[in-house]
Amino acid sequence: MLILLSLSGVVWIALALRQLNLGTTEGQDAFTFIKMTTLALPNMMGLIAPVALLVAVIHTLNRLSGDSELIVLTASGASSWTITRPLLVLGAIVAMAVSFVNHVGMPWSLKMLREYVIQMRSDLIGQVIQPGRFSSMEGGLTIHIRERAPDGRLLGLMMHDTRDAKVATSYLAQTGTLIKQQGQPFLLMQDGHVLRRAVPPVEPPQIIEFQSYVVDLQRFEPKTGHVELKPRERYFQELAYPAANDPDFQRQPDQFRAELHERFANPFYAIAFVLLAVAFIGRAQSTRQNRSEAIALAGAVCMGARVGGLAANNLVVINAKWVPILYGLPIGLIIVGLLMIQFGGRTNRPPWLRPRIDAARERLTGLLPKWPRGRKAEVPTGGSTGARGRT
Repeated sequence: MLILLSLSGVVWIALALRQLNLGTTEGQDAFTFIKMTTLALPNMMGLIAPVALLVAVIHTLNRLSGDSELIVLTASGASSWTITRPLLVLGAIVAMAVSFVNHVGMPWSLKMLREYVIQMRSDLIGQVIQPGRFSSMEGGLTIHIRERAPDGRLLGLMMHDTRDAKVATSYLAQTGTLIKQQGQPFLLMQDGHVLRRAVPPVEPPQIIEFQSYVVDLQRFEPKTGHVELKPRERYFQELAYPAANDPDFQRQPDQFRAELHERFANPFYAIAFVLLAVAFIGRAQSTRQNRSEAIALAGAVCMGARVGGLAANNLVVINAKWVPILYGLPIGLIIVGLLMIQFGGRTNRPPWLRPRIDAARERLTGLLPKWPRGRKAEVPTGGSTGARGRT
């Protein structure tokens, strides 16, 4: 848990630095900033948790070896499975936790994050727009204010809306006030002009002067009524059985397939990392032997396999024929780890395997070239003590 929290903290700092402009240039308070960056963490738990487990297992086995505990266990008759069983239980717990996060925690957190973004957008005029900056709520909509009065009024307001491909509209006002009626946000502008012109210009622009003008801020939400849900923001039922008329599924069915299989394949890495760590550094060895190479090799193999899994996920997006590779990598690591633990030492070879190994060694020896050997020295039986043998 300590390693998991440490790695999560590092990832959270990286996410916070990416979204730092949310709390500085866009005027959000610190609590909202922390909530939004924390809600993005479950999206990374599928990668963080198995790595944290790998580091914990390597650290534990290295300590057991350094304190000669592995030698004591082996001398008392314990097998490699005595050490492997509790670590496998921990790996199974981590795998179940990762599966829960993939299917429940991650979709819930990302949907909650989307709601915060929508809420922030609805309050953008009154809270987020900074004086002297041109801010964009979305593509084609630009807002600028000269300054914000102590009572909350917006002074020197300008909004330019070009989202409609046929009409460009600009709002200019001396003051603007954000008001809410029945939970709906409105912007009350005073002493200004509305400028409308066709795109491309086929007639002179229309200029409307006003003393008071109310704009419904819901008009500045996306024109479509459909809210796009990414595959990672969907629960299992929405991902495995999407509606036939779902526009997101129709646009990117390959993304849905890759995300679904990744959620099922990802938990296997926790068990695979445990077995590989035990296979590489779980044997009893003298404390004088250098274990750094085994630790580095275990980490390199596990990290390489995880990177390969991410690459396989991208291949699944391209073609469904790569789906077996997505499952084959972690399951293959599990099988390799089991074989290395079972047959890694000479004492673990079963009786039926020994004659086969001896026969293979004899056949290999027979194939090797036979080099001429020198004659042994001949020691004379008689004569003086100074006589020497010949070779």
